[in-house]
Amino acid sequence: MKRVLSALLLVSGVAALAPSSFAAAPIPEFSGGVVPSLAPMLSTITPGVVNIAVKGRVREQNPLLQDPFFRRFFNIPKGQDYQERETQATGSGVIVDAAQGYVLTNAHVVENETSIMITTKDNRKLPAKLIGRDADTDVAVLRIEPGKLTAVPLGDSDKLQVGDFVVAIGNPFGLGQTVTSGIVSALGRSGLGIEGYEDFIQTDASINPGNSGGALVDLRGNLVGINTAILAPGGGNIGIGFAVPINMAHRVMDQLIRYGEVKRGRIGIAIQDLTPDLAQAMNTPRTNGAVIAKVEPGSAADHAGLKTGDLVVAANGVAVHSGTQLRNAIGLTRIGDEVNLTVDRGGSERAVGVRVELAQQTPASIQR
Repeated sequence: MKRVLSALLLVSGVAALAPSSFAAAPIPEFSGGVVPSLAPMLSTITPGVVNIAVKGRVREQNPLLQDPFFRRFFNIPKGQDYQERETQATGSGVIVDAAQGYVLTNAHVVENETSIMITTKDNRKLPAKLIGRDADTDVAVLRIEPGKLTAVPLGDSDKLQVGDFVVAIGNPFGLGQTVTSGIVSALGRSGLGIEGYEDFIQTDASINPGNSGGALVDLRGNLVGINTAILAPGGGNIGIGFAVPINMAHRVMDQLIRYGEVKRGRIGIAIQDLTPDLAQAMNTPRTNGAVIAKVEPGSAADHAGLKTGDLVVAANGVAVHSGTQLRNAIGLTRIGDEVNLTVDRGGSERAVGVRVELAQQTPASIQR
């Protein structure tokens, strides 16, 4: 299933810490020296990356259905103004809980699904059940029958740095399991128009159609991202790929397993990025953060003491670089939990804990 959005290709295809000993190990060189190899690490985690085959049905509008003669000729029932067709798609997934059989993948991989079949590295075919999908983060959770499964250990995507080496594992073009390597090219990518909640890891590890839902791991074999899209003006890989950070995907997974959906949180503020002009007006030397433009009276933020003009510089101990990042942190926090904000007010920092409430049906650009 390929979708191109502003030259961005969502890369599905049509038709715990690992022990340090699993890190790159040396192999002999003919000259007697050594060169590094990822084989020992990969041998432990590649059984946890699976191929996904999806059958589905979509409804399509057809202008001919508006023609009474056409409808009579083909005996189309009255009131039916669409046609259904079957679809097939391939993608990738990552086993993250072997005991329960939970598999993480992309929401667009399993869109419109009627049946899902998973193939493991040892060629076992297992039917999968869709537990839940969240289009706003492009994350979905599947479940297969547990037994002889290998889970990929979860890493901490908040600790990634630009320049860290990473490995992408997936099923490009339906060829079967494939491994590619590269580095983290950038962090916190947003504004790409792919998802409602964007905080992508950018990598130059080769990602192609069919890699959607596959694993992005570090050199210790820890899962740090779920591969989701590429910048593809020509339809193929040019070295700019994007992955959903595993910390975000894991928070979404917890809610999908618990509720079958993601319940968005809010605290009652309007936010904007800290621009150079705003920084000058606020007389702050800071260059990153999220400015509170408005506090809704009677909201959780109001009760916690947040004020218009406060500069949020961290959420739950993680530095905040933009309004999008703060929006993600609040929106993906479970309802009733507390988000701990570090606020710069007039040059002095203070810690503010705010209880997250269930988001109301208001425009996303207004309420957070």
